[in-house]
Amino acid sequence: MYKLSRTRILLILAICLIGIFFAVPNVIRSDKLPSWWKPVNLGLDLQGGSSLLLQVEVDDVIKERMGTIEDSARQILRENKIRYVNLKAGADSVRVKIENAGARDRAAALFKKIDDGLDITTEDDGTLVIKYTETALNQMKLKIVDQSIEIVRRRIDGMGTTEPVIQSQGSDRIVLQLPGLQDPEEVKNILGRTAKMSFHLVDSRSSAADARRGMLSNTSRLINSVDGETLVITRKPVVGGENLTDAGVSYQEGQPVVSFKFDSIGGKKFGEATKNNIGERLAIVLDNEVISAPVIQGAILGGSGVITGNFTVKSANDLALLLRSGALPAQLQVLEERTVGAGLGADSIQDGVNASIIGLIAVIAFMVMAYGLFGIFTTVTVLLNLVLMLGALSLINATLTLPGIAGIILTIGMAVDANVLIFERMREEVRNGRSTKDAAEAGFTEAWATILDSNLTTLVAGFVLFYFGTGPVRGFAVTLTIGVLTSMFTSVTVTRLIISTWISRYKPKKLPI
Repeated sequence: MYKLSRTRILLILAICLIGIFFAVPNVIRSDKLPSWWKPVNLGLDLQGGSSLLLQVEVDDVIKERMGTIEDSARQILRENKIRYVNLKAGADSVRVKIENAGARDRAAALFKKIDDGLDITTEDDGTLVIKYTETALNQMKLKIVDQSIEIVRRRIDGMGTTEPVIQSQGSDRIVLQLPGLQDPEEVKNILGRTAKMSFHLVDSRSSAADARRGMLSNTSRLINSVDGETLVITRKPVVGGENLTDAGVSYQEGQPVVSFKFDSIGGKKFGEATKNNIGERLAIVLDNEVISAPVIQGAILGGSGVITGNFTVKSANDLALLLRSGALPAQLQVLEERTVGAGLGADSIQDGVNASIIGLIAVIAFMVMAYGLFGIFTTVTVLLNLVLMLGALSLINATLTLPGIAGIILTIGMAVDANVLIFERMREEVRNGRSTKDAAEAGFTEAWATILDSNLTTLVAGFVLFYFGTGPVRGFAVTLTIGVLTSMFTSVTVTRLIISTWISRYKPKKLPI
């Protein structure tokens, strides 16, 4: 039989040792292990936890965007002294009536510059309709969902939750799985707030009574405070939350406060606003509610400040987390909530282990009865295949789910397919009168094409499942793909090394199959 080179033997042994090394944490399991040497993560269905299905309210964002376009259109019309009536924003469009045809064409050209993707149409009565094109609208919705997923990920990571699964479902939904977390209420509270923060000057010249009498200017609006006070603030913020770079908890006179820091642009705007409005109140607005409205005592030029209020340590930490992670572009609505108990997960693991052991015993028994000593060699490679699979899953930091265990069980049976093809080819060669070494060599070389074809088709199926599937389907695809690759390595390469070593040492006159 063809003898493997020393380099090839060392490479095979190195791969086996690396696989065993990364599989070890699954046996010893300790919290003191380094981050790069960890066991396989268990999914929601195996260790228990919570699952939430979230709806991204993209229509609200589009409606809000239309309100902004309405303000911009009003400003354009006033600056260009174009007469108009009935300027109003709807759910997905802005309408304005302009009687003069020349002025209407001029306004339409100016409106297109408000934002990319706007389409301006004219109705029979001279009403201009401003709305986004279908392509621009779809891109906007996709961007809103992607931004929401990123912000959700930051907030969940900030809570210290390990290995969450966060992914989109359909066009406007997010699936959130939190292994190990049995009470999702805290998560819902964190995700239920958009955390849109901005700083506005309080309009001291107007009052809530003026607003109720309809005497409020277009540059101001009415807003409620957390302490029950009703304030009139400027519509345009002096600085927005997008300029925040950091937030944390500090203490003043023993009470927790939220400290914040701006970037250079935000710091400059904040400094100028406080410098020019000493003695006025500055309203800090979070999710359309004033959480604090202190009097500006002096210019704040350092680009940082604090938010005071009746904070507890937890509420201050929660607010700092929200500000650090950024504002959600849209509200999130919880459509479905599911909790998996840790006991159910433990039962699933035990059932999976039992099924794996039964399958392994059945495969080993068949191979030993069918192929004798070579069946024992196959048993070694099957066990090694399981270890290498575990090591590979740990190395890539994969999350093992119940379908993933099903993939492992499936690969136990598939792991011996190549050996069956090889051994049957050996038997055929022996019947044709070939020597022991030649028959063994022919078994590996002649069966290789068939082994490669059969495993490639399975790999293609695995890649398709991974690409188009989500969640558990992907977990099954990952374990199936890794199992096919490791079984090809152990069934062909490792088995060949064992058999060639045995033939070289014992020089048998006939093959024990």
